Amino acid sequence: MGKFFTTEEPLDKIIAETMPEKQILETKHILTGWTNIVIEVATDKGSYFFRFPRNPFWSRMIVKDAAVCNFVDGKTSYYTPQMKLCYDAKGRPFSVHQKIEGYTLGDRIYHLSHTAITGVAYDAAKFIKELSGIDLRGAPKEVKFPLSEFLHELDYEHYDKHIDADHEYIRENDGDSLVHGDLNLGNILLDENDKMIGVIDFAFAGIGNPNMDVARMVSRPAPEEFEKAFLAYFDNTEEITRMRDAWKHIDNGYAEHIRAKFPEISLNQL
Repeated sequence: MGKFFTTEEPLDKIIAETMPEKQILETKHILTGWTNIVIEVATDKGSYFFRFPRNPFWSRMIVKDAAVCNFVDGKTSYYTPQMKLCYDAKGRPFSVHQKIEGYTLGDRIYHLSHTAITGVAYDAAKFIKELSGIDLRGAPKEVKFPLSEFLHELDYEHYDKHIDADHEYIRENDGDSLVHGDLNLGNILLDENDKMIGVIDFAFAGIGNPNMDVARMVSRPAPEEFEKAFLAYFDNTEEITRMRDAWKHIDNGYAEHIRAKFPEISLNQL
């Protein structure tokens, strides 16, 4: 039995069994979920996100996602999900966490004022530095999974075609700090005043070079004003540029994989 889920299964039943003390008002599939089937669930006690892995690789990674989220909770200046890891009757892992109310930076990036752009750039840089400064003594073993190994496995065991992601360079310039691993514009949350309040989706997280997070932040289209303000907080632009190119290859490779395997998923965020 494969330890992953499909949209053909009675996921609503699993959701109801997971929160019997809550009245479910509405469920909505989020069509931008690449790695997991993502369902937003509105209840009489707030809204929640359920994530059901799409294949065995992401089943393993969702265990890591939960471990990292719970490890970093309260260790930065920003909200991060308090993740509950669950298993269904077949032993398949899935996760649930309460929704952090807000808007993604990806949705707002082209509508921000100059003041908001400089503020978000500062906060994103601050988050990277706070995350990479967390003491890893006593961290669960799942947290210590090297980002370079994750990306290599993602490419060689998950993609249909290998991508030119410069794995050797990433490995040679690996670090020993905690990194988010997928700190793109869609994983940063803003409040109604366009102030950064939280960070979500730690499925790629692990041990690595903080400049991988810096490069990830500018690997997708964004206003030049934002990139300039954000990158001003970091040195080693040559390393960041090379890692940025690696992320673009990773995005393109995964987009090709998704279009072939899951055409119903929206890729508008690229």
